[in-house]
Amino acid sequence: IGFLGAGQMASALGGGFVRSGIVTAQHVFAYDVSGDALAKFAQTVGGTICGSLEELVHKSDIVFLAVKPQQLDEPLASIRAVLRKDNGKSSKLFVSIAAGISLAYLSEKLGETVPIVRVMPNTPCLVGCGASGFCSSKHVSEADVQTVQTLLETVGVAVRVPERSINAITGLSGSGPAFVYVMIEAMGDAGVKLGLPRDTATKLAAQTLLGAAEMVLQTGDHPGVLKDRVASPGGTTIAGLVALENAGLRSALIAAVLAAAQRAEELG
Repeated sequence: IGFLGAGQMASALGGGFVRSGIVTAQHVFAYDVSGDALAKFAQTVGGTICGSLEELVHKSDIVFLAVKPQQLDEPLASIRAVLRKDNGKSSKLFVSIAAGISLAYLSEKLGETVPIVRVMPNTPCLVGCGASGFCSSKHVSEADVQTVQTLLETVGVAVRVPERSINAITGLSGSGPAFVYVMIEAMGDAGVKLGLPRDTATKLAAQTLLGAAEMVLQTGDHPGVLKDRVASPGGTTIAGLVALENAGLRSALIAAVLAAAQRAEELG
């Protein structure tokens, strides 16, 4: 498995794959123009650093395109040149995690018959709790689809969706961890104001969100039903919920997801 681009998301995925045992570190490769990024990738993942993009493509069966959307055109042209030189002697699967970049655009740049999967992962892949959505071009075999699904499921949950849903997933689960971190930080700040030590407040806030999320996943109950079970008449929780409604928490979170999804569309 090769990573073109060795930033945070590449390290999260690569590190997650290695920790899951689905691939060994010596079979993970990376190339990036940034030496610092490569050094961090090697430290996090333990993979092999390639000296050129061409070396990366030659050594990899699956190539993750993990560079920023705005910086994708030049490496795509270089990859196409490598594929032309190879003259179809080997089959490579390309997996793009570049936000907003469509399958049609990638196919135009790499070649119409090149198999491409488009994925929107998130950084909790690093700890095996990722949430990813993916779609595929028409030249991707079902075996390749299953390979990608298996890889993504080693680092969390993965769902196959129509391409039209990818920007929505970008806004919801791709950008969502940052929104949750703000919630954890804010709840921790409240704990500190109430006299708790910072580390205790942060730990309790993080575990509270983790536990609540696990309740939703394990019970299958609607979040509203679970919320109502906590909120006793005239009690502490309903007082807090009223404060959240007055502050517009729901509308703020909805607006954040919509704004992130809209930005993904603009990047495309």
